[in-house]
Amino acid sequence: MNGGQARDAGQPLLLGVRHHGPGSARAVRAALDASRPRVVLIEGPPEADPLIPLAAAEDMRPPVALLAHAVDEPGRSAFWPLAAFSPEWVALRWALEHGVPARFIDLPATHTLAWERDEEENEEDKEGGEGEAAAERYALDEDVRIDPLGVLADTAGYDDAERWWEDVVEHRGVGKGDALAPFTALEEAMTALRETYGSGGHGRDLIREAHMRLRIREAQREFEDGVAVVCGAWHVPALRRRAGVTADRALLKGLPRVKTDVTWVPWTHRRLSRAGGYGAGIDSPGWYAHLFAAPDRPVERWLTKVAGLLRAEDRAVSPGHVIEAVRLAETLAALRGRPLPGLGEATDAVRAVMCDGSDVPLALVHDRLVVGDVLGKVPDTVPAVPLQRDLERTQRRLRLGPEVAERELDLDLRRETDAERSRLLHRLRLLGIDWGRPAASRSGTGTFRETWRLRWEPELAVRTAEAGVWGTTVPAAATAKAEADAVAARALADVTGLAERCLLAALPDALPVVMRVLADRAALDTDVAHLAQALPALVRSLRYGDVRGTDTAALAEVAAGLAERVFVGLPPACAGLDADAAEEMRRHVDAVHSALGLLGDVPAARDGRLRARWRAVLRTLSARDAVPGMLRGRAVRLLLDEGELAQDEAARLMRLVLSPGTPPADAAAWIDGFVGGSGGGLLLVHDERLFGLVDRWLTAVPAEAFTDVLPLLRRTFSAYEPGVRRTLGELVRQGPGSQGRAQALTAGAPGFGPGVDEARADAVLPVLRLLLGPDGDGEVRADRVDRVEVRR
Repeated sequence: MNGGQARDAGQPLLLGVRHHGPGSARAVRAALDASRPRVVLIEGPPEADPLIPLAAAEDMRPPVALLAHAVDEPGRSAFWPLAAFSPEWVALRWALEHGVPARFIDLPATHTLAWERDEEENEEDKEGGEGEAAAERYALDEDVRIDPLGVLADTAGYDDAERWWEDVVEHRGVGKGDALAPFTALEEAMTALRETYGSGGHGRDLIREAHMRLRIREAQREFEDGVAVVCGAWHVPALRRRAGVTADRALLKGLPRVKTDVTWVPWTHRRLSRAGGYGAGIDSPGWYAHLFAAPDRPVERWLTKVAGLLRAEDRAVSPGHVIEAVRLAETLAALRGRPLPGLGEATDAVRAVMCDGSDVPLALVHDRLVVGDVLGKVPDTVPAVPLQRDLERTQRRLRLGPEVAERELDLDLRRETDAERSRLLHRLRLLGIDWGRPAASRSGTGTFRETWRLRWEPELAVRTAEAGVWGTTVPAAATAKAEADAVAARALADVTGLAERCLLAALPDALPVVMRVLADRAALDTDVAHLAQALPALVRSLRYGDVRGTDTAALAEVAAGLAERVFVGLPPACAGLDADAAEEMRRHVDAVHSALGLLGDVPAARDGRLRARWRAVLRTLSARDAVPGMLRGRAVRLLLDEGELAQDEAARLMRLVLSPGTPPADAAAWIDGFVGGSGGGLLLVHDERLFGLVDRWLTAVPAEAFTDVLPLLRRTFSAYEPGVRRTLGELVRQGPGSQGRAQALTAGAPGFGPGVDEARADAVLPVLRLLLGPDGDGEVRADRVDRVEVRR
């Protein structure tokens, strides 16, 4: 059927398009200008009809999307994205600009959102005639699914559907003398496909098309022959077909329903790309936006834009490069038989001329321009859940607007604005809205510094709607969610982690519930590993009291009680462990040891009782034969670091372990526990006796046992920093002895000498006072600094 027949009395004007196709968008605008319909029907959810006038708002900027979500299950949602170059958006704006009614005619979202749940239920239980019949309707022709554009491209001899579409649509204009010519040609192609493949494996399309036909008939009764329909080209043959009203209504009978809300939300070019996961997406939204917006000479303008980007990244790109790249792109298009250069030719030209054949800068061009980081905007009058409104107000107040490009945000928690930003981000994380993710700070490791990586994704609008069930404001919703998570938590470590997050998010109203659950779980949990895993999170939380002004007294008492229970249960829990269990327990021992060093504001910690109890536990572990060698070695090392064990005593214990009567594998495990981890290598470098013991033991290991010992020792020594390994190698090469040691230190580690420079050591003390804080008499606290050794 040609374009003139489509305008006959009683026939709707069917404009078949490709979603997000700039060529289709230009053709739709030209067709509407030529035909001047009285109503425009658009493929989309009818529940969004009241939102159509908002598309004309000054502060509405595409890309945007219609978001429909189930009221009772906000996480069950669906999107209908629209870019500036989407034909549906162009049709919507044309109707608003010309005062013509616009309506959406696709299957209502109330059915679309219920499909998935209905299918899940039918998979579990297919009893009941109506439910089974509905499942059969949804599964029509689902065996073989086809990509219409892919089939047409393959028929035309193309191996890339995108390139075929560019050649036959984007580079051919909108029809010379007949604005409807592109739609006529595309309808003929789709009619042939539907005759061959039926629904093409898209069984749900039959139900959608039945609903669209009914809506078209309603519009025809109201507006007669002034009806224009903008829909996917695949649907045009089905909408053109004269199907009975009774048959269409029978297909729609008994469809499942779910109560829905619909609104506009910002979208991004990145989410329009197939890499973003949207099924009807495109590979190059940035390129398509350029094609739609460029008034003329699109390739020249594109390559100029690429040159500007590369120059901004300090690459030497001149106007001469642009001229040569344009020539190369046109030559490649001619060689490949294309009417105009496309994205492929432009990309090849950029790689050869501007990037010196490298794909590294080309990846930047693809990310920034071919895909792009364009973020849409919707008016404040758009319907939204109260939580969304509160979040937007808070973002404006804190000057922390959402951005599609990932960026780092450094916060100084001593500043009130930064502290509020931190609290907002932590509260959103509690609600499952991961707008920001914590990152390692490059400004320091103090507790008053935080670094976040921020990136706003459109799906976060769904998360916000879903979190709206917990409250109408961010603090109230985060508090309610934290309380519910505490009650539902199964593991003790989950509750301690939640307590830490509540302190970070400054949720004092949630802490009583969390603390009650924490105390109950800690009293009932007898697994020492669980207790040891939970203690560090609690102790970390205590540090936030000074920085964030949070009262942590109750948390401190729980932490002290948890530590006491760890002390009691740890020795028997460490007996008879295999190698893997011993490794895991060593991590717990290290974590508890570090945590106790931070537990300084609890009365039991201030008077030294907790530290004394912990040292007694370590002595028990170091002397008990039933404890694996890895744990015994670690206990000796921690006592040595604490100054509770003399080096002579450590050397004696090491000689006992490395004696010929001990199996080499057990001795290697003890060595791994003793010198493994942070600082172990420096201990061997600076203590010649310990180094000599390990060296002599290793050279005496029998050949038949050496292969069993080697993997464990390699793991131990491979964890050292390169400078430490190099120095140890020099010591091995020089051999034990003070003279060899001094030479190794001098040759292998510049800046180190054989003796202590007292003057340089004294120069460090003022800095330590600033870092650690003075005690009552203005001196650095002795329990914080055991000794200072600064070597040349």
